[in-house]
Amino acid sequence: MAREVVITGIGLLSSLGEGVAPHVEAMDGARPPVIDTVSFAPYPVHPLGAVEYDRQIPKKSDQRQMEPWQRIGVYAAGLALDSAGIKSDAEAKDRMHVIVAAGGGERDHAVDGQILTGLKTAADPGVFLNERLLSDLRPTLFLAQLSNLLAGNISIVHGVTGPSRTFMGEEQAGVDAIRIAHARIAAGQADMILVGGSYNAERRDMMLLFELGGVMLTGDVVPTFARDAGHGGMVTGSVGAFLVLEAADSARARGATAQARLDSVAADRTRRNPADITRALTAMAGPLTGAPLVVSASSGVAACVAEEKAALAAIAPGATSVAMGDLTGHAVEAAFPAAVALAAALLQAGRGTEAVVTGVGHHRGEGLARLSRA
Repeated sequence: MAREVVITGIGLLSSLGEGVAPHVEAMDGARPPVIDTVSFAPYPVHPLGAVEYDRQIPKKSDQRQMEPWQRIGVYAAGLALDSAGIKSDAEAKDRMHVIVAAGGGERDHAVDGQILTGLKTAADPGVFLNERLLSDLRPTLFLAQLSNLLAGNISIVHGVTGPSRTFMGEEQAGVDAIRIAHARIAAGQADMILVGGSYNAERRDMMLLFELGGVMLTGDVVPTFARDAGHGGMVTGSVGAFLVLEAADSARARGATAQARLDSVAADRTRRNPADITRALTAMAGPLTGAPLVVSASSGVAACVAEEKAALAAIAPGATSVAMGDLTGHAVEAAFPAAVALAAALLQAGRGTEAVVTGVGHHRGEGLARLSRA
């Protein structure tokens, strides 16, 4: 089977706000990006604004047991279900699958700092470490760090009870979540899938991790495709992005509006030799008609940016393009789903008839999706 796959629901939450409208406005330049250059200096970040979590997560007890990245994801998933018109449709949610792209849980920075400080003067560092781990870490901390709890919380809060799976692996997790969801629907293995991811950028542990890898931007923020070896790197942002993908015949049967058609999703994992990224994206794009809209989920890492620019110049010369990271910050696992969501929203708004979404991980992994107006 090769069923047509459409997008019937979009849920976006970022520093720009919630829903499609503020993100389209930012694309048009009517809403400036929100960047905090002070709180985590020297690293700029796109922070999440105030969110009324009660609107999508009504129970305070549910909110309390989630870490921020989970609350962001569950909220965005609820927005997608609302957008698809199935928030109250128990039968549809019973058969809906869930595919999530997620990272690990969040650290207790205070405990980590105390342990690292104490290790410097401990007579027996090994014994000291074991004692502190046993006394300072709550058993629930380990449960809260399980990446698949995002899918579990979506099931608990929103009543989506179909099969679920979780992908880990930074940017490529987001690419593969969308790719597998599309493939399962096209092959007749599912009718409707809630797919996406979330990322909390306001975490010093993740900033440290990426800084150790040499991929963080410091100082003034420059546009993604203007970054180079002298001033390049990631500017991360807190983002939740979920889509409801659905077989076109299923959408028609329930009278749902298709916001865009998801025509294909491809993934690659090159060795990152010179020109590998350009070759991979060009091969995944295939022949295109006209000048499609391009939405890039680029990380902003200089070496990747240069090759992606070369690929886009070959794939879609003269196309209207936007880097999602310039609007919301780079969202790692949620970057590709967010870019697909924006592309679908722009097509529905009449900004074109065809769109290409590119994803290039900061270290490994490439992806490309093609969409068209429904």
